[in-house]
Amino acid sequence: MNFSITQLSPAVSQANLNTDFGVKMLAKTMDTNEQIGENLVGMIDAAAMERSVNPAVGGNFDMSV
Repeated sequence: MNFSITQLSPAVSQANLNTDFGVKMLAKTMDTNEQIGENLVGMIDAAAMERSVNPAVGGNFDMSV
């Protein structure tokens, strides 16, 4: 199995392109997840603030069937 450099070059180039694309997609996914996490922390903080101002809110759950 003898391959010349001209035969391997497109394959290596495509592999590099796929790797670069995968890394960029992973970075974008990580950025998105970080933003979601920050928003979630903000929502938890807001809920904690509401709880400290109105401690009775959300303390009971009334249900009738």
